[in-house]
Amino acid sequence: MAFSIKVNGTQHNVDVDGDTPLLWVLREALGLTGTKYGCDVATCGACTIHLGGSVTRSCAVSVQEAGEREIVTIEGLGASALHPLQTAWIEQDVSQCGYCQSGQIMTAAALVAKGAKPSDADIDKAMSNICRCGTYNRIKAAIKRASGQG
Repeated sequence: MAFSIKVNGTQHNVDVDGDTPLLWVLREALGLTGTKYGCDVATCGACTIHLGGSVTRSCAVSVQEAGEREIVTIEGLGASALHPLQTAWIEQDVSQCGYCQSGQIMTAAALVAKGAKPSDADIDKAMSNICRCGTYNRIKAAIKRASGQG
């Protein structure tokens, strides 16, 4: 079945089964491999994207369910210049293995987009992504830096 989806500001036509998870449409049909496959049960957050402006685990949403809502992936977040979070991630030397980082940044971007200066508790509440390397303190520092707190 053919679907028309808007990803990172560009309209794409994809011919996939309607039940295909958005994660696989992004990775396999469009070649946007920044969105990672992790747990496949919407728990780890490696596959986090923005769907219609909301943080979404792309492994748990089908292309049919996505409908006409705009999709933003890590590739679209800093397409023309690094997003302030990407800059903060580099400055705080957050990444170790890097596998979860695109999902972490997408979740953090939604938090920072609210324009507030999140507290540690706000960050802990918003960031439910799992990092096997345990870089949580550096993630928190990067979020604070990107929101003008450090």
